[in-house]
Amino acid sequence: MKTAIGIPARMGSTRFPGKPLAKIAGKEMIVHVIEKAHAAAIGPVFVATDDERIAEVVTRNGGEVRMTSPDHNSGTERLAEAFRELDFDIIVNVQGDEPLIDPAAIRSVVKPFDEDAYLPMATLAHPIRESADLHEPNVVKVVCNAKGRALYFSRAAIPYPRSGLPKALQHVGLYAYRKEFLLIYSSLDSCQAEQTEQLEQLRVLHHGYDIAVTVGDFHCIGVDTPEDLARAEEMMKAA
Repeated sequence: MKTAIGIPARMGSTRFPGKPLAKIAGKEMIVHVIEKAHAAAIGPVFVATDDERIAEVVTRNGGEVRMTSPDHNSGTERLAEAFRELDFDIIVNVQGDEPLIDPAAIRSVVKPFDEDAYLPMATLAHPIRESADLHEPNVVKVVCNAKGRALYFSRAAIPYPRSGLPKALQHVGLYAYRKEFLLIYSSLDSCQAEQTEQLEQLRVLHHGYDIAVTVGDFHCIGVDTPEDLARAEEMMKAA
């Protein structure tokens, strides 16, 4: 299978405008993400963006850019446009605000496609160990069936803890898609659950498609605020 990594990036973050070009340890965040993606060594890496400033930084640092429309509602839709004319079988969606992502996690998210020739989409999760995380709405939870396919994602506590801390899973926002499904996804109608929870992966389940969930010690840390940026820099320096 021919695999590629796509990094959707935009300047208009509500909580942190200009986030992709914010510097960590003297280097733009998007450049850190590109380096992590290349370290996974599973295929070429493309940044999908509608902003010339991001494109300029990426190309200046030797990266490849696919320019896209500014009208997309999600990174998945942006990647669908970026890869429409490119010849790949599997596309991995690495968020542009994950400068500390583990390359091993990127490799892990594509493994289920080797086992299922019809699998449309895959993602990751890790066990929740703190009860506070189970009730934190910014921590997305996932419940899976016996085959490791997602039943539901939620910001609420699922499964509901009637006694003690259940064996709950935290979703890790790293996705991989079979290319033909990535193109289908961009044409699917949104659903009430997606709009209510503000979780785009619920659109996939609503329309009856499987999402494989690989469970492991995957702890990706995203940068949503300037405070997160400072924390990421501290962790990078410590490493």
